Amino acid sequence: MMFKSEKKMRAALSVLAVMFGAASAPVSSFAQDAAAQGPAQGVGAPKLGWYKTCSKQEDNDICVVQNLILANGGQLVTAVGLISVSGKINRKLLQVSVPTARLIPPGIMMQIDGGKGQKLDYAVCLPDKCTAEIPLTDAMIASLKKGSDVIFTSINFRRAPNPIKISLEGFTGAYDGEPVTENKLAESQRSLQEGMQKKADEARKKLEEAQKAAKAQ
Repeated sequence: MMFKSEKKMRAALSVLAVMFGAASAPVSSFAQDAAAQGPAQGVGAPKLGWYKTCSKQEDNDICVVQNLILANGGQLVTAVGLISVSGKINRKLLQVSVPTARLIPPGIMMQIDGGKGQKLDYAVCLPDKCTAEIPLTDAMIASLKKGSDVIFTSINFRRAPNPIKISLEGFTGAYDGEPVTENKLAESQRSLQEGMQKKADEARKKLEEAQKAAKAQ
């Protein structure tokens, strides 16, 4: 019976991996080729920051502390999820999702405040994202709580490193605090969508003005 439960929970965790960044559109070349020269931060889209959601599945409670980094158009750049399962099964995982077209063997390297890197091996690749994971330890959680920022570096198909820096501001509050309600999450997502739409409108307006100026010359 326990073996079957383990299989079910692995399937559930795989579903969670699919859910990270589920609100984002298919990954564009912009997200795939984001800055190879240095850690990209604030790549354009407004952010939800760190937040926690919890749900119950059979006899297990599942909480996920996550942070999504999106491009202006809503495309996934990096999604981070710290998964805690308690009940019949007790397990903690750190999962990181990045765009496709990654080199698999290098995995994703995690570095907190410029410290020693920790490799996450890829667990699954889907049409729109690849997800790497590693067991989540108490030491890792403590380092994230103490840290200022974390960098996740994947290697794209051009063999160029793609480092993404994420601020750890708000992480401790999200991890130790209460999960967000569905209404609060929906409100935050609406604000995020409105912010992305505003940026898209501004970019379109600038392009139209540039085209008009070019024609006038």
